[in-house]
Amino acid sequence: MTDGELFELEMLGGTIERRYRKARPEVEAMPWGTLDVSRIPGDALIAARKAWTGAAFQEHRTGVACTATLRALFECRAPLDLIAMATRFPTDELVHVELCARMAMELGGGTEIRHDPDDLVADTNDALPPLLRAADLVVRFFCVGEALSIPLLRGTQRAARHPLPRAVLARIVRDEAAHGVFGFTFLDWAGPRFGDEDRRHLGRVADQTIRSVQRQWERMRKARSGVYDESVGEALAWMQSDAYLALAARSMESRVRRPLLARGIPVTA
Repeated sequence: MTDGELFELEMLGGTIERRYRKARPEVEAMPWGTLDVSRIPGDALIAARKAWTGAAFQEHRTGVACTATLRALFECRAPLDLIAMATRFPTDELVHVELCARMAMELGGGTEIRHDPDDLVADTNDALPPLLRAADLVVRFFCVGEALSIPLLRGTQRAARHPLPRAVLARIVRDEAAHGVFGFTFLDWAGPRFGDEDRRHLGRVADQTIRSVQRQWERMRKARSGVYDESVGEALAWMQSDAYLALAARSMESRVRRPLLARGIPVTA
């Protein structure tokens, strides 16, 4: 976007920040200050700053998605322990936002992102019944988005050469493990309550989300450059390489399509 609001982050500080740090001490435990950017060529450094800033923004969007889903879980009176599992997800995403943002700062600072705060995630149809409304969000954000992210993050973590990005990605992977199984746990509970039309609706939702992800991969494929694979390995690993895209395609089949089909969700994408 050339207009819209600037994506910026801040901390309130004081007692509030101390409570946050006490609750999530893993952020300060990272080996900050150990990345030597003087060895990274200028164009690669800019690419890395853009990538980590973009990652912070995506984690911010995922936090919005988790919060919207959490509200829907309350509204459909999902099991209390299942809701309790989901209550930690927004905080996880906030931690991930900070981790990615601080990685960008380690590399010289964030890059400019402008966005529409009213259009961060796709809204569900308010006319849907509460259970189907919750399932709509769960399928979009968890059965596709979060389930797919786990193997990709794990692969990127393994490829990271420097201890700092490797530690940051390892922390995110540990949190995302619970996010990735949550969606299918919800479907296992809610599935017997769905009719045929409900399942067809969820299939359409899954298809839309899968195709959106695939369009992102196609843009990534067209824009990929050797700078991501060679010069910036320590700071960025291989977030835009052919290996990443191949892993993404395999993960879409094994982590998203097959589990949805096994639960009677008619995915065609």
